[in-house]
Amino acid sequence: MSTVLENALLPTYPPPPIGFVEGDGVWLTSADGRRYLDFAAGIAVVSLGHRHPAPLAAAHAQLDRLWHASNLFATEPAATLAQLLSDRFGGARAFFCNSGAEANEAALKFARKATGKAGVLALEGSFHGRTIGALAVTGQPAKRAAFEPLAAARFAKPNDVASLDAAAADDVGLVLLEPVLGEGGVIPLEPAFVARAAALAAELGALLAFDEVQTGVGRTGSFFAWEQLGVRPQLLTLAKALANGLPIGCLLVADDAPDAFAPGDHGSTFGGNPVSCAAAAAVCAAITDELLANVTKQGARLRAGLAALPGVVEVRGMGLLLGAVLDRPVQPVLDAALDAGLVGLGAGPDVLRLAPPLVVGAEEIDLALAILTEVMTG
Repeated sequence: MSTVLENALLPTYPPPPIGFVEGDGVWLTSADGRRYLDFAAGIAVVSLGHRHPAPLAAAHAQLDRLWHASNLFATEPAATLAQLLSDRFGGARAFFCNSGAEANEAALKFARKATGKAGVLALEGSFHGRTIGALAVTGQPAKRAAFEPLAAARFAKPNDVASLDAAAADDVGLVLLEPVLGEGGVIPLEPAFVARAAALAAELGALLAFDEVQTGVGRTGSFFAWEQLGVRPQLLTLAKALANGLPIGCLLVADDAPDAFAPGDHGSTFGGNPVSCAAAAAVCAAITDELLANVTKQGARLRAGLAALPGVVEVRGMGLLLGAVLDRPVQPVLDAALDAGLVGLGAGPDVLRLAPPLVVGAEEIDLALAILTEVMTG
């Protein structure tokens, strides 16, 4: 499998160490039949676990009815999903696309038209996507360098109010935040910092947007991470976990946000795909209070276990999006853990990022911690 990938695909990713052929709950099976405990969930995507019966049944049923109609026509799944998300958000309209980067591109365009300002204030270490617009507001110079010049953006330090105020300018039409910087090291934003960002956006006549591509749909213990921060944004982007692995992205525009888009301003041929929307609607229904309580409970168990591991300097994050800062490079730890049967993620040179399915139980968490203990002491 790896030879085929190396020969037929552009080398935008490192050569894969393993090829997976099957998933079930919190487990993955490789081509040679070995099982792996999945604490990456496809980069925080398969949040209900592999082959969860609710989105699986919804997608199958929709495949038997209608695959595609385009946005020139209405479909039930898109309308249903939009209403479910509006209800969760407290009143919003949705634009559907195919990925987080596309959702953030829609937010950038919406804010520019709504405010008439091209400037964006984002955070150092942030990650908003790899398309040109989303890359321009990603606060990671290494990802930007090969593609510059990009559109101008201003960057503030996370949780540094003075830096935030210093980055403000009259041309800023969008303040863009990740409630937890995922790729940037699993850094949760502090409520006071978020409150100041909201006030600053209002002072500048800018819109406040939360990129909840990684934190949304239950990952932090609430459906949206903003529910724990006390600030509801005017724009919010989703993707990753929304359809439990099928491609989808979404821009939510709060009902009290200014109008901007009109017919012809934006679009997506595959946006609102009936199969993806049907699966996503089933996911939304499955994010119950009971499941969110499990996220909080198991997240606390995983956090405590990580903090007790040798070589762990700090544990940060929210819910089941956790980062363990190590006293050593993370990649050898990830490689050894994979060899031992555990799939994890990195978030910078020394941060181990874990984002297991939200249905994970105590037994699987203890097994993951046992593997990491062996790896870190070996």
